[in-house]
Amino acid sequence: MERIGIIGVGEIGRAIVDGLCDGVENPPEIYLSPRGSRTAAELSQRYPNAQVCADNQDVANRSEIVLIAVRPQDRSEALAGLRIGSDRVVVSLMAGIGIDELRQTLGTDAPLVRAIPLPAVRERRSVTVTCPSHPAVDALFDGLGGAFPVADEAGFNVFSALTATLTTHYWYLATLTDWASRQGVPSEDADRYIRGLFQGVERSLGDDTRSLHQLAGDHETPNGINERIRTTWFDAANSEALTKALDALLADLT
Repeated sequence: MERIGIIGVGEIGRAIVDGLCDGVENPPEIYLSPRGSRTAAELSQRYPNAQVCADNQDVANRSEIVLIAVRPQDRSEALAGLRIGSDRVVVSLMAGIGIDELRQTLGTDAPLVRAIPLPAVRERRSVTVTCPSHPAVDALFDGLGGAFPVADEAGFNVFSALTATLTTHYWYLATLTDWASRQGVPSEDADRYIRGLFQGVERSLGDDTRSLHQLAGDHETPNGINERIRTTWFDAANSEALTKALDALLADLT
């Protein structure tokens, strides 16, 4: 697709535009809604192929693929009265909003696809879950790190729940640096070490010949310090609490 519109230009919208344009020889035409006007204006100044439209209807009129990236709670206001022709493709990035509900809101016969892009699409290295598979949408996200189509919305919602653990991981790392600081280690030193430590973990995750359980085992020695923290902190009760939190979130998403 040569013309892509984005309604709701927040952090994910910005990351998508960067991924589609930064260092790309022939980027697509991109049309941005005035929502998030400061971000949209910055992107249009940075990339000649990106243009801020008069309103959301103008975005839909100009685009072949329309990405809806507004917050779920803002969808009624943002999408009110929006008319999208059946020759467009609509991609919803809104968590917890099913295809049937979105179709009812938009009143369109256009193909509707859900997607979960992550900020790493900016570097074109994020796998994006999509549902249902659509050739144009999958091609779009293949260019941003890879599309991962799933068969139905039940599976899609599971991946959406998994995505919700992302900031918990960052908070876990921040807790480690805070603990080190309380032991007298300068905070900048603790931060630098923790970042380097877990960037190494990221590289090991690229080895898909080993399961995650195998990777954990390969980084432990029997009765060693890694095993000690895993078995005393991430114990059965901790694991059950995480499972219950994910179960509750999945129930809300469905």
